[in-house]
Amino acid sequence: MTTRASSLSTRLALLFGGLLLACGMAATALQIHAGEQREQEVVQRLSLGLAGHIAGHELLMLPDGPDAANVQRLFSKLMDVNPSVELYLLGTDGRILAEAAPPGHLKRHQVDLAPLQRLLAGAPLPVWGDDPRSETGQKVFSAAPLWTNGRLAAYVYVVLIGEEHQALLHPWADAPAHIGAMALITGLALLAGLLALRAITRPLQRLTRIVQHFDHEGLAGLEAAQQALAGEPPSNDEIGRLRQAFGHMAQRLAAQWQDLNNQDQQRRELVANISHDLRTPLTSLHGYLETLKLKAALLSEAERARYLDVAIGQSRQVGRLAQELFELARLEYGAVTLSREVFALPDLVQDVCQKFALAAEARGQRLQADIAPALPQVEADVGLIERVLTNLIDNAIRHTPPGGLIELRLRALGQAVEVRVRDDGPGVHEHLKPHLFVRPSFQTGLRGRAGGLGLVIVSRILQLHGSQIRLQPSERGAVFSFQLAPVNA
Repeated sequence: MTTRASSLSTRLALLFGGLLLACGMAATALQIHAGEQREQEVVQRLSLGLAGHIAGHELLMLPDGPDAANVQRLFSKLMDVNPSVELYLLGTDGRILAEAAPPGHLKRHQVDLAPLQRLLAGAPLPVWGDDPRSETGQKVFSAAPLWTNGRLAAYVYVVLIGEEHQALLHPWADAPAHIGAMALITGLALLAGLLALRAITRPLQRLTRIVQHFDHEGLAGLEAAQQALAGEPPSNDEIGRLRQAFGHMAQRLAAQWQDLNNQDQQRRELVANISHDLRTPLTSLHGYLETLKLKAALLSEAERARYLDVAIGQSRQVGRLAQELFELARLEYGAVTLSREVFALPDLVQDVCQKFALAAEARGQRLQADIAPALPQVEADVGLIERVLTNLIDNAIRHTPPGGLIELRLRALGQAVEVRVRDDGPGVHEHLKPHLFVRPSFQTGLRGRAGGLGLVIVSRILQLHGSQIRLQPSERGAVFSFQLAPVNA
């Protein structure tokens, strides 16, 4: 192959194809071996009496023993008639006394007599005996004893499948050598398959170890898992894509864990800030009420009235903060559902401005609405949008100095209606701007102001409406804006 298979399925197909080929070769070798065994059994069964017929020839024996010269001539003639057999005359100790093999073909000069005795005793066929023309080979044979004067003098030993017969049927080798070669090839194929399987499964084992480490260590093992995955070589096969998917999952888990940590930190800051903001009015409220209780007889009517006014004011502040906290909790946990309806936004703005007119006048502030004509109607939750306007105007009133201007401006902006609330207050701290609508802060300074729960509530309500609150650039004070889509948008 000139192109490397990059797909795991392709490599597995090649691997299992090779293993099947090896198994097929092994099965073929076993079939050949079984066929050869069956062939030799049939030949031996059909030729079992051949040696006995030859042993009955009168020219083989002399009164004192075998006639070696006549035996060799007889064997030569018989082998010329039937070249597939080889004839030998064996002594009682297995030594070859006479044979007709071509020069150089005889490899050993003695034959083990144990197989002959088993064959003559009627052992199950096939029975293999030593092949004199092979140093280690064995073949099926026929054998018969030769007797002289009532005593055993020699054996006629006939190899039934001789060299020429075997050369015609199996030109490559004899059966044992052939089986050995096939076994060697099969073993090499299996070894190559195992090596290929190990190469394929090694990345999966590494990925398994990474996943197990992540499973044992939990979130603490995220960074180690990401580093381990980053060190893996790139791959486009199935295991590579699985590794990439796990890496992306680990990244998402790390990001989600970081988000959870951030949210937890924000909640901690929220609790700390609310506790700080609650502590001040509660301490003041407690102090004034305790003073009224302990020194009621010593205080004048005007002092008692002033103390009560201060206590009531601090009580209102605590109540407002508690109400805002309750609203934020409902918005955070999805307990608020929108009740949309079509309405005129200018009418709602006018109503909210009238509600805050006395509060602004008491502070010496000017509250005015600048509304463009012919604005389209919008579809939203009237109560929640009123809450947005209320929070923005209340925030502006609390931070605008006496004589300052608070302006609500409505304009058509593209396919939306834009609402802007501008004030002459000190503006917003620079370091608070990125998180102004995400987490509340109650710390204030000389050159700016912080955003409390009111702005966070505004942001959550507008998110439910598919909008968002923005802090616009301004040379003086703060400018907050948001947009609502008209009905026909």
